[in-house]
Amino acid sequence: MPEAFHNDSKVGVQLSRRVFLQTSARVAGFVSLPNLLDDHAPGPEASTNSARSQTAGAHPLDPLTAEEIAQAVGILKKEKQLGESFRFVSITLLEPPRSATREHKAGSHSPERQAFLVIMDVAKRAGYEAIVDLTRSSVGGFTPIGSGLQPAVILDEFGECEEAVKRSPEFLSALKKRGVTDVNLVMVEPWSAGYYGTEIEQDKGRRLLRALCFVRSEPTDNGFARPLDGVIAVVDLHKMEVVRIEDHGVVPLPPESGNWARQYVGRMRQDLKPLEIVQRQGPSFKVNGREVSWQKWKFRIGFTPREGLVLHTVSYNDDGQERPVLHRAALCEMVVPYGDPGEQYYRKNAFDIGEYGIGTLANSLALGHDCLGTVKYFDAPMVDSRGRVVTIKNAICLHEEDYGLLWKHTDWRTSQTEVRRSRRLSLSFVATVGNYEYGFFWYLYQDGSLQCEIKLTGIMNTTALKPGQKPDFGVEVAPQLNAPLHQHIFAARLDMNVDGPKNSVYEVNMVSLPRGGSNSYGNAFRAESTLLTTEQQARRSVNTGSARFWRVVNPNRNNRLGQPVSYRLIPGENCPPFVQPDAAVMRRAGFVAHHLWVTPFSPVERYAAGDYPNQNPGIDGLPKWTVANRSIENTEVVLWYVFGHNHVPRPEDWPVMPAACIGFQLKPDGFFTRNPALDVPPSAT
Repeated sequence: MPEAFHNDSKVGVQLSRRVFLQTSARVAGFVSLPNLLDDHAPGPEASTNSARSQTAGAHPLDPLTAEEIAQAVGILKKEKQLGESFRFVSITLLEPPRSATREHKAGSHSPERQAFLVIMDVAKRAGYEAIVDLTRSSVGGFTPIGSGLQPAVILDEFGECEEAVKRSPEFLSALKKRGVTDVNLVMVEPWSAGYYGTEIEQDKGRRLLRALCFVRSEPTDNGFARPLDGVIAVVDLHKMEVVRIEDHGVVPLPPESGNWARQYVGRMRQDLKPLEIVQRQGPSFKVNGREVSWQKWKFRIGFTPREGLVLHTVSYNDDGQERPVLHRAALCEMVVPYGDPGEQYYRKNAFDIGEYGIGTLANSLALGHDCLGTVKYFDAPMVDSRGRVVTIKNAICLHEEDYGLLWKHTDWRTSQTEVRRSRRLSLSFVATVGNYEYGFFWYLYQDGSLQCEIKLTGIMNTTALKPGQKPDFGVEVAPQLNAPLHQHIFAARLDMNVDGPKNSVYEVNMVSLPRGGSNSYGNAFRAESTLLTTEQQARRSVNTGSARFWRVVNPNRNNRLGQPVSYRLIPGENCPPFVQPDAAVMRRAGFVAHHLWVTPFSPVERYAAGDYPNQNPGIDGLPKWTVANRSIENTEVVLWYVFGHNHVPRPEDWPVMPAACIGFQLKPDGFFTRNPALDVPPSAT
């Protein structure tokens, strides 16, 4: 078997100490990035020649290598004379225009490579965007991000915030009032401060985190079992000091622990037999750099600190013809609004992608645990806040899965039976965002379908209840422990390319016809298709009453039946936002007002809530852009699909919740002549 792949079929795989520590540290909470990741990658002093040698044969969409990241940091520091007060928020490839991708030929010289950086000057309380031209070794742009805007919170700030809280005399006094004597057992959970219109004068212009706190009974205890309710530490991240402690009154700590680790569980099930997945001849997919070929699919793998996993140039080989489906696909934003209006709770509305970056929070995936079978892993290089190159090892997992029945038919007249088992290609990563884990999965199927699935697990954020108190806006999941009602709402950005760049979008609704006339028996219903021609017309929501779905068509390409070729976007589980339309969170998360948005492609419109949702006082992203009401007919279109999980907690979700799954599908609709999976061979007997 090629060394590039890992076979996870063996039971009881021994994890390396490095991988185990990385995984354990991420599950435990936020830690300093250099302590967690592989910090042996080249530093900023890496030679320019080394970086250039890496890019000579690169594809235009290949993520920045560790050498390129180091080169970009070194060029920017030198040319702009950046001192110690500058912190690096993120660095990623400045993706080239679509035309550069279409025109690039395998093996040809790579086009110009540019890096896009977001940085902060802590001393001046200012954020900047920078473009570094790696080909010319020069800075191509250096501009402020705009007054009142804050870059995303960086990992180092979480750890430094906790240290600042624990050394605050005012915080220590609040602990003493509650009988907590060991500050080392206090777990500080920093949350983004947001913007709510209730900010006091002294907070204006500050870069803030609001820290919730919990108390462990021992160092490895589940802190979320004992919320230090009513204590909020407001921290100025530029000064890294506590601005104030908001004390909303003493609530007794819940009485029970909520430990979930194996050493606390006790006797495990004894009747579970090994389930081994073996591919003795290796996997069916092929990997060439960042390009993956599987069955008739071909695509490229990208990764950014903000979005995590990105799919590029997805195409399907239809009888020798490479037919494009997607130019780019990624999860571009998410928000988690909590439903408790209490003074200490109403600001709990985290934008886990825009305010933190799920790519930076990705786990190092472990053999035999996160993925099974014959696995190919991809690393993710990035920077820490000081501009040092760090690499998340095994950030992305690629493997095949059996998926049950693909198609089957039995002709009872002839006793002829044909059956095919389905196999899918799974591409995934997992991010730990404080208490929650999110598994992000993209699946490709043999029948030309694609699926996006998110698996939600981890530990619910909790609050304390007074003895005898029943929660109004949550569920008691353990004695005196409340899990608040909340939602997880995601936005996927789908840069469509269905058989070519110019596409249109139709909404399809099932309509039941009234009895009478041609429907004398009352059984008639039909599918009504409506062309969405402008952005505002395309602000749409799911409707289970009409079995609504959306069709992305190429009006310039017809199938053999004279129909325009297309793909369907089929909703899965979904829900509306339950906050009021004028709630403060809706100013920053206005994208959740509709489940579907369609815009003409623009390279600067990348994230559903805008570039900088952190403490943003205004309206940005999709609600702002679509006011222009641009035409979306027969052009390069971007679908923004918004989908949410409404979490009404259960006692069974405590102390760690079984995975909940949500997502959507893209299915061919007149794209192929017939079932494209007819040629899948039967299983060996």
